[in-house]
Amino acid sequence: MARSIPIRPTRSALFVPGSRPRAIEKATGLKADMLILDLEDAAGPKEKAEARSRVSGALSSWADCGAVRAVRVNAMGSGLEADDIAAARAADAIVLPKVERVDDLQAARRLMRDGPPLWAMIETPGALFQLREIGEAAADLGVAGLVAGTNDLAKAMKTTGRAALVPHLALIVAAARGYGLMPLDGVYNAYKDADGFADEAAAGKSLGFAGKTLIHPSQVSGANAAFGPSVEELDRARRLVAAFALPENAGKGAIPFEGTMAERLHLAEAEAILKQAEEET
Repeated sequence: MARSIPIRPTRSALFVPGSRPRAIEKATGLKADMLILDLEDAAGPKEKAEARSRVSGALSSWADCGAVRAVRVNAMGSGLEADDIAAARAADAIVLPKVERVDDLQAARRLMRDGPPLWAMIETPGALFQLREIGEAAADLGVAGLVAGTNDLAKAMKTTGRAALVPHLALIVAAARGYGLMPLDGVYNAYKDADGFADEAAAGKSLGFAGKTLIHPSQVSGANAAFGPSVEELDRARRLVAAFALPENAGKGAIPFEGTMAERLHLAEAEAILKQAEEET
């Protein structure tokens, strides 16, 4: 059974190389919502053991950092996953790469029956065909979110450019939203291109992603801004909550609101936006 960890809004999820002490030391001052200590791509074959030791120490020192402390382990079947998970048991979340089927999640859960929630990275064409099965098994296996692994997915699909991935990204978002999971967008590789990052983050939010995975500290503030509620969204949310609170609207399922019909589901969304803003102040 998965350990229960409250899932907070995750606008920014920064990969932190588990093999780099300086990056680990600086990470907690960056205001990322999630910090993902990386034992997969960021640690070479000869660095794995030392990186595990650093990750274990970082999880302890980050106990009060305010961010979700996550670890990306190596994929199931790599031969590295058991040692990785053992080093990551104190984490708030385990990011599992290259999830292709429910079997991968079951294998991870067997290695940590009372461990933290899993975040499944969707990075292969085969995984796209298994999204329903993954979503249906998510609650029993303690899966909290889906992460779009855009680099690996683009390579496997032999596509170029973001536009070619959009239909596949929409499937990931639909599966996540349909099964109550949090969807995170993939990384933007050109970390010096702030304008390009802002455009892609805005497009990701429009598609329905809750936040974005990041490869560089400079991207944290942009992700927080892009996926956080705007001033206009906050003002509208306050007006909608106030409208539903009027005595004449008590108990109504839908009300006229600023030229549209607002339903209870819109009220719930408005309340969630205001709660998120309150938690961030």
